[in-house]
Amino acid sequence: MDFTFNDEQNLLRDSVRKFIEKDYAFESRRQLLKTDLGFSRETWKGFADLGWTALPFSEADGGLGGSAVDTMIVLEEFGRGLVVEPYLPTVVFAGGLLRRASAGLRGKYLPGLINGDLIAAVAYAEPESRFDLSRVSTTAKKDGDGYVLTGKKLAVVAGHAADLLIVSARTSGAVNDRSGITLFAVDAKSAGIERVTYATVDGLRGANLTFTNVKVGADQIVGDAERGLELLESVVDEVLVALGAEATGIMEVMYKSTVAYTKERKQFGVAIASFQVLQHRMVDMFMEYEQFKSLTYMATMAQASARPLAKHAAGLKWLLGRSGRVVAQSAIQNHGGMGMTEELAISHYFKRLTMLDLMLGNGDYHLERYRTLQA
Repeated sequence: MDFTFNDEQNLLRDSVRKFIEKDYAFESRRQLLKTDLGFSRETWKGFADLGWTALPFSEADGGLGGSAVDTMIVLEEFGRGLVVEPYLPTVVFAGGLLRRASAGLRGKYLPGLINGDLIAAVAYAEPESRFDLSRVSTTAKKDGDGYVLTGKKLAVVAGHAADLLIVSARTSGAVNDRSGITLFAVDAKSAGIERVTYATVDGLRGANLTFTNVKVGADQIVGDAERGLELLESVVDEVLVALGAEATGIMEVMYKSTVAYTKERKQFGVAIASFQVLQHRMVDMFMEYEQFKSLTYMATMAQASARPLAKHAAGLKWLLGRSGRVVAQSAIQNHGGMGMTEELAISHYFKRLTMLDLMLGNGDYHLERYRTLQA
């Protein structure tokens, strides 16, 4: 299988990498995390000016018509730089749903998303849903020409800053039925929405949302009414592959930083990189990283060629949990006590990788899912 990038993809990778190296210093990132927003609106607009927010959208919708490989390249570099701006929840997740929406909704929201004026988030998780996307108790009841939403959503990544929320709600059926779920594009400033914002493990921001009789028009339905779960699941698989791309960048930095540190850190008068047991551990880190990177690239190519993605995505998410744990824990252990400090970047990579492992289902969940899926 050919994993070689073409000239345009190499240019994209180099431009993102240069931006990270020049304008995204680790200390600046730490300061951003201390703000209420947790990221920079100015930097986000810069992403739009560079065309990165337009990558996955068709030219007809004002985008660049990029492929899944292009998105993977951006997110791998974002993982290397621990970028905190909400590219994954806004462009990949919410944008992935909006790409399948009606022409009216695309025309209404995609221009703002592409030019950096609009932040979007997807509200799907509930207090009792765990990782089950079909367990939806939030209701959307018919009210004249529209609907009224009532319910709670948890752990909405970027929900604190979102201008637009894409919400899963039950328009019919029992709480755990696969049918009867509808997706709605909801203005985050609508009356009846309460947000509780908090910092997540990796220092980013999330929100718990309460919807109390929130009115939304029937023209705000994303995809087909009653069939929102099918759309949500298909886009989630794309998000899982994107998570893999970001995790690949993180793992690369963690193992390379660990190798560099052990060459400088001395004990008993010699660099600890000369200790055989640590060499074995770093070889294990490298092998896990390379294996995970290969699977990420394979899943991305399956997505780019429109092949069935679900089993690739489930397998990749399981491996993220296993490989990520090996790489992250070994990196921290090899750094010793320094690895646990906020001042050292390695601890922040550890936290972000831990969060990626838990998002949209952990390894155990996706291992069971992988077992039940058709090839």
